[in-house]
Amino acid sequence: MQPRNMSMSGVVDLAAVKAAQEAKAKAEQTRAETARQGGAGAVSPADLVIDVDEAGFEREVLQRSAEVPVVIDFWAEWCQPCKQLSPVLERLAVEYNGRFLLAKVDVDANQMLMQQFGVQGIPAVFAVVAGQALPLFQGAAGEAQIRQTLDQLVQVAEQRFGLTGLTVDADAGPGAVEAAEAEPVGPYDALLEAAVQALDAGDFGGAVQAYRNVLADDPGNSEAGLGLAQAELLQRVGGMDPQQVRKDAADKPENAEAQIAAADLDLVGGHVEDAFGRLIDTVRRTAGDDREAVRLRLVELFEVVGPDDPRVAAARRALARALF
Repeated sequence: MQPRNMSMSGVVDLAAVKAAQEAKAKAEQTRAETARQGGAGAVSPADLVIDVDEAGFEREVLQRSAEVPVVIDFWAEWCQPCKQLSPVLERLAVEYNGRFLLAKVDVDANQMLMQQFGVQGIPAVFAVVAGQALPLFQGAAGEAQIRQTLDQLVQVAEQRFGLTGLTVDADAGPGAVEAAEAEPVGPYDALLEAAVQALDAGDFGGAVQAYRNVLADDPGNSEAGLGLAQAELLQRVGGMDPQQVRKDAADKPENAEAQIAAADLDLVGGHVEDAFGRLIDTVRRTAGDDREAVRLRLVELFEVVGPDDPRVAAARRALARALF
């Protein structure tokens, strides 16, 4: 599924000219006041990624958006696509060197924020610029697409609102950053790292092959098994036309292929229970090879979500009832 990218020109429509002028004036005033007090307090690279909850949202996001664009990553622990996207956003926040701040919001613990932003599925990424909220993209996205969207965001924030970002102290806490990027030590870590890099670059085929290379030598490698399931899902969805897939699924409720494709889209969009429920219902309506194909895809999606997720356990019980 291609992410729904937001044209940065939309910021002009969201924020009236007066609001933009006020935001720019406020930012300039803040910089001038900071300079009079002896200069801005530089932040460390680690401070460019923050966890935000409902209690601190106004202070950490709305107020700070008068100084720097704040990118919001809506995520959850159970969301496997989030686990692919979030590390990319975190790395880019450091690489962009203070030109935007990344705020991570756990939707399970902050349902009100999720509702206020109208989040329909995760991962979902928004931005707040000078108090104005705008959607960036939802679902899986390649790094090239993410960079293009961030570049547009940064450009509009500077040109329209005068937000030049934060000052980063490159010498502040480099050990923490280096520790997070420690060299791999396991026998397959180089191949696993190559797979992750391929995923970050949107090269899903390369990631699939890298994970398969690990599994060829070590069939029980759980990390490679999970990664392969995720990469194969993203590879399948990447070539889909979401509107056509949804139409086919609605028009052909008993067509196994149509329902399997729609379930893949459901899962990538963060709609885990919808994906599981769709396939379980299809198992009930089909027989023979079609039924087996649906069952196998459902088992693959269980692998993507993870065996410890309670929704997987519930769906396994429902599948057993549908089969027997």
